[in-house]
Amino acid sequence: MHALRKNRPLRRVVLASATTVSAVVLLLSLKPHSSPGLALGASAQGSGGGASAPAASGGSSTPGSSSTSGSSSASGGAPAAGGGAKTVTGETAQTRWGPVQVRVTVKGGRLTEVTAVQYPTENPRDQEINSYALPQLRREALAAQSARIDMVSGATYTSTGYQQSLQSALDQVHG
Repeated sequence: MHALRKNRPLRRVVLASATTVSAVVLLLSLKPHSSPGLALGASAQGSGGGASAPAASGGSSTPGSSSTSGSSSASGGAPAAGGGAKTVTGETAQTRWGPVQVRVTVKGGRLTEVTAVQYPTENPRDQEINSYALPQLRREALAAQSARIDMVSGATYTSTGYQQSLQSALDQVHG
């Protein structure tokens, strides 16, 4: 007698179920081979200059950020209180996966624009994470009008660096 004959239908059901579950798990574990850089759009092109900047400001993040904020402060320091736009770049936050730096624009006392100037782009996983994390962090910052924003699941280090750089930029605007 064979083990899978009609007299043992329960064994067939168990075997078929186990096979189906295994196949579903294998299919779900496959990753698509799409380029996450395409999802970034213009922000990936904007980070091209920022990706080379970590070597220049890697050891000391304050000089790189003060030169950018200094030039923008000179042109927009006084008008910020009166409603003019003021753009400031926060300090570079060094994270486990690379530097994160944010540039903010404040107009009339309100945060109007937040741009990630530097963020980790060394490998495809970094690019994939940042393609969804950075737009979400930007939306959070603009909605909160502060650095008190929610972390993005799966992008904890980037979220922490983003918050630190954002707070630094906001401190420069208000200080």
